[in-house]
Parts: sequence; structure tokens; C-alpha cells
Amino acid sequence: MRTRVLTVVLAFAVLAVAGFAVPLLGVTATQRTEQLVAARTADLDRFAGLAEQAAGSGDTGALTAEVTRYAELYGEAVVVVDAHRAPVAQTGGMHAADPAVARLVDAALRNQPVSPGGTLRPWSRGDKLLARPVGTGTRVSGAVVLRASVRAAADDIALRWALVLAGAGLFAVACLLLARAATRWVVRPLHRLDHAVGALAAGLPAEHAREGGPPELRQLATGFNRMADTVTTALEQQRRLVADTSHQLRNPLAALRLRIDSLQPRLPDSATRTYTGVTSELERMERLLDDLLALAHAEHRAGELAVTDTPEASCDATAVAAAQVQLWQPLAERAGIRLEFSPGPAVLTSCTEGELAQVADILLDNAIKYAGSGARVETRCFTEGPDAVFEVRDDGPGLATGELPRAGTRFWRSERHRAVRGSGLGLAIAERLVAGRGGRIEFAAAEPHGLRVRVLLPRAEHGASGPKGLTA
Repeated sequence: MRTRVLTVVLAFAVLAVAGFAVPLLGVTATQRTEQLVAARTADLDRFAGLAEQAAGSGDTGALTAEVTRYAELYGEAVVVVDAHRAPVAQTGGMHAADPAVARLVDAALRNQPVSPGGTLRPWSRGDKLLARPVGTGTRVSGAVVLRASVRAAADDIALRWALVLAGAGLFAVACLLLARAATRWVVRPLHRLDHAVGALAAGLPAEHAREGGPPELRQLATGFNRMADTVTTALEQQRRLVADTSHQLRNPLAALRLRIDSLQPRLPDSATRTYTGVTSELERMERLLDDLLALAHAEHRAGELAVTDTPEASCDATAVAAAQVQLWQPLAERAGIRLEFSPGPAVLTSCTEGELAQVADILLDNAIKYAGSGARVETRCFTEGPDAVFEVRDDGPGLATGELPRAGTRFWRSERHRAVRGSGLGLAIAERLVAGRGGRIEFAAAEPHGLRVRVLLPRAEHGASGPKGLTA
């Protein structure tokens, strides 16, 4: 926004300066040109008067002396002729017989004063010819031609143009500085407000937007701060309720387990099935509490990553995947699952090893639990455009087409997997961890049957080392 505002203001300033400077440059050049012509016209009048006196008295000495001194002083040539075009005085290397001079003499003898046309510019060079008849009315007794140098006038115009352009440049710079100050005054509160909105949207503690800028923005910041306090309080109470409930339920659950375990020796054989069911439900509740805590932490971490400037993280997804496959290998063998890892080159992804390992654990746990005995689970890492991909594929029963969009929804479980223990929160936790790093999880059917889960994360710009001492 600031760049756009500065661009508009600067364009307006340039147009305003151009609208003021361009006419001023033209007026300056015109005025200096008129000054030159007026000065040389006065000189022509003086020479014409002396020529008229010489024609009446027959003595050209004064005229010749004046023309010679003028040429020596100003370096400009003068030619004076009589009514018959005969030279009376000529200096500076200009002669009456020169074609350009002859044309001007003819015009002057017809009582037509000649002045140079056009306006001088800083780059103008060369000379201008001016002519004037000697005498008045129908009594023209000769002509005077003067060759004026324009270099000095052009230099004066260049100096004046430089001053005008310098002033215009200073004005433009002043406009730019004022525009920057004004936009900073307006935009800086908006940036602070935007950061505070991002923090609030991510569920982080409220960060009050400092008041500043125009009155409307100050009023908006005040209203936002009140809203942020209210929303943050509600979110914090909700988060604390989940965390406190999970923690507080652990103690009664532990006590309940101890009491149930103490009852086991006193139970008849007919109550074994009931006892096993109760302990299974206790275990399911404990897992659910653990998953709720993990989900709350993942959501909080994703919010922090979305609005804070955290150091760039990177890890080798191939090494992390190989390490987690090795850790899950014994459990997969006990479940009758053939767990395989396809080795490949290092794939650098923008997340920490711990985050990727947690996501890999969730995906491998689901694959081993739901693929079924005799199934094959394959894990591999590769790059796809700007993304690093971590893929887990199995050839188990998979999910129905209508169930794929619901995979990853909190507490959702497929009807065909209701008998398998689980809370329905694992994929939701993985999705929040990946989303915090700017990635996503995709679910698709595998061919000919089974489920394919792909974790796509932005590729890291810098290298990172994977876990040491672990191989596929």
C-alpha cells in the first residue's frame, strides 16, 4: 500500500513540477532571446544613424571608427552599404557580397527590417544576422547588417534552465519526503493493526495495536483492542479448558485404573470379559486425552508459525523417513505388515526433524493399524516442483471415494475401521503441524486398492543434516 501511495503521489508531483517548469523554461528562453534581439537592434539603430549622417556629410570616418571598435569589443561583424549596395564600412570578416548578407541588404533597401526568427535554446550555436535600412520612409540611403553571436545568450539560458530544473528537482524531492512521511504516518498503524489481526486470528495472545495516524485509524485501533481483549480471553479460556480438563482427568483415570486393577484378583472368571472391556475403555480414554493435548499444542504451534518471524527450519526428509521406518519396523512385523522404504537422494524440506518425525509416526501408525495383516506399506520421499513430498502408500482396503474428503476431520473414522482402536485425531494433528509450515496433506486412492497419503511441504533453501546413526 505504501508503495502504491508513494507512486501516485510522486507521479502527481512530477506532473505538477513539469506543468510549472516547462512553461518557465520556455519563458526564460524567450525573454533572453528578446533581450539579445533588443540589444542588437539598438546597435543597428546607432549604426544606421551614423550612416545617415555620413551620407549627408560625405565623411565616413566616424562610422568606420565606430564599426571597427564595435567589432574589436564584441567580436561581431558589421557591414554598412549605401543605396547602390556599395560597401561603406565592413568588419569582422563579413562582406557585402556574401549571399546571405546580400539577401538581407536587398530586403533592407526595400525598407524591410530583418530580425532573426526562433527562440534560442541552451544548445543553440552559430550566429544570427540582423539588418536595418538607413533612413526613414521612402528615403532609404543604405542598409546595415549585423552578425550577432548567440553563444553568450545560450550560455545564459543554460544557466537559467539549470536553476529552474534544480529548483524543480528540490521541489520534487521535498514532495517525495513529505509523501513518505505522510504515508508512514498513515500506513504504519495499519501494519501494526494487520500484525495484531494475524496474531489474533492464529489464536495467540492479544497484541494491542498502538494508536497513531489519523483520528479514524486511532478510533479503529481502539475498537480493535477492545475486541482483541474479548476474543483472546474467550480463546484462552477455551484452550485452558481443554488443557486443564485433559490434565485433571488423568488423576481420576489413574486412580480408577488402580482400583480396577486391584479388583482383578477378586473377580470371578465370568467377569473377565467385563474387566477387559473396562480396561480397554480406560486405555481409549487415556489415548484420547493424549491426542487432545497434542492437537492443542499443534494448533498453538501452527498459529505461532503463521504470524511470527521464526528462524528458517530445514531437515532432510529422506533421512527422517528412513529413521522412522526403522523405528516402526518391529511393530509392523508383529502386525504382519511388510513395511518398506524406497531410498533416494536427500530431500530438503522447510520444517524441523521433530515435526516431520511426528507426522511420519501418525501416518505410519494409521497405515499399520488399518491396512490389515499381509498388506504392504511403502514410504518414499521426492521433490515435486517447489514442494518436498513425503508419501505413505498401502495396498489395504483404503477409503471409499466419498470418505476421502473427510479424512483428517477431527474425531472422524471410517465405518469399516470402527473396530480398530483410535481417537480420530491423529490426522488432524498432522494436518495442523504441516499447515503451520505452509504445507498440506493430500489423500487419494492407491491403485489397484489402498490409500495414498502425501505430505507436501515447501522445499528448504539451505542444507540440513538428518538424524545420525540411522539408516533405512
